[in-house]
Amino acid sequence: MKKTYKIDVDCANCANKMEEAAKNTAGVRDASVNFMALKMKVEFEDGADADAVMRDVVKNCKIVEDDCEIFL
Repeated sequence: MKKTYKIDVDCANCANKMEEAAKNTAGVRDASVNFMALKMKVEFEDGADADAVMRDVVKNCKIVEDDCEIFL
């Protein structure tokens, strides 16, 4: 399953950090961040609870970039 989320981030480098943090979250098969569109696309592993995984993604992104927002 794939979902797209609106994000708020200040710079392209920060967006790259968010993308890497999301990719390294359990339950995420793949993730990509488009800084210009302020969107994050997340592909979840089969059987993963998307809401629970996204709570972990938010936590992991806040670790690398405390200013970022992901609108669930």
